[in-house]
Amino acid sequence: MTAGTPFLDDDGRLAVDVYVPLRWKDMDAYGHINNIQVVQLMEEARVAAFGVPVGSGNDAEADLAPLDLTVGAGEGVRVFVSEHRVKYRAQMKYRTKPVRVRVSIDQAKGASVHVGYKMHDGVDDALLVTATSVMVYVDAETGRPMRLTDEQRKALTGGQ
Repeated sequence: MTAGTPFLDDDGRLAVDVYVPLRWKDMDAYGHINNIQVVQLMEEARVAAFGVPVGSGNDAEADLAPLDLTVGAGEGVRVFVSEHRVKYRAQMKYRTKPVRVRVSIDQAKGASVHVGYKMHDGVDDALLVTATSVMVYVDAETGRPMRLTDEQRKALTGGQ
């Protein structure tokens, strides 16, 4: 799995393209990639884009990620998934070429960010899936949500 260099997409959102390989076992009985596997592809792309989650035991690898979800958050902050929304635009067929997943920070407000995904076929670049994950910032000690500061919002949204 490889992640590219961050850029502002056509909508002015901070984004990165991640190339995620498909596995033969991702297919279901209907001959396409199973819907549950699509959510796992989202997870793989999210970790490649934002790095290994803090507190997972691999914190040293977090600096290798092209985007930083915890910018300005300080110690003791965790970022958790609170919601996924997935729209299947076309069947995702098994390919030996990786799926291109554009991961973007679509919105930052309150105590959360909305992470967007656009999955494109590795052969013809057709749009297959659009999705969003809502990520919530939580104080690791109290378990309570932590609001983003104005500086964090600007850093997460490319200054917007």
